[in-house]
Amino acid sequence: MLRLTLVVLLLACHLTSFASTNTPPKSFSAAKKRLIQLYHNEYAEQSFYCNCSYAEQKLNGKKKLLVNHQSCAYTPRKNPTRAARIEWEHVVSAWEFGHQLKCWQTGGRKSCRKDPAFKAMEADVFNLVPAIGEVNGDRSNFRFGMISGEARAYGACDIEIAFKERRAEPRPDIRGDIARSYFYMERQYGLKISKKNRQLYNAGAKQDPVSEQELRIARAKAKLMGWDNSFIELPTVAAKVKTAQ
Repeated sequence: MLRLTLVVLLLACHLTSFASTNTPPKSFSAAKKRLIQLYHNEYAEQSFYCNCSYAEQKLNGKKKLLVNHQSCAYTPRKNPTRAARIEWEHVVSAWEFGHQLKCWQTGGRKSCRKDPAFKAMEADVFNLVPAIGEVNGDRSNFRFGMISGEARAYGACDIEIAFKERRAEPRPDIRGDIARSYFYMERQYGLKISKKNRQLYNAGAKQDPVSEQELRIARAKAKLMGWDNSFIELPTVAAKVKTAQ
């Protein structure tokens, strides 16, 4: 018991170090605007699933985040328009955290936009990453998992999506990033994770530890939010607290 108390105190003290005068984004739209600048400032303008570089450019008189397909040998599967741009992807999909709320049962995402809990989750930058629009659309609200075979539909991009099985298999070196997003959403908002998926995420977190870039981006997001994702900052300590609860 004493050991657990010390662990919790250490985690609590660490969280206070990210106290900020900034206020978290109040909407998904506001979060996206702030993330554009954040990723630019951190020299991290690369798509999450495919590791393609992107940059803000003018298209038809409007600023857009456009993907450099040559940087990653990406080939559009079916939708070249969405494949050309970056969209902000919820790692834990809006359906996954939204359908656990009562508001979702009365009108889906549109109804939940009035719910404070949903709005906070939808705008939480720790669960948002830049993704090629086509991949974002194809992944939809599918859960992550393993898919037999290595049939790829996006050129050299290492992601497989099984539409009939409603499952997406990401490249190995972001599986830990995905796991830490799920664990964060569980701790921060009470997201429910099945036993099977927890085993998958635990394995992903172990095989893909926190990288220097993941930590750097997470710290920039912490300054924006006013708190951190302890599963990135202090993964061992956070895991002990989660297991003991």
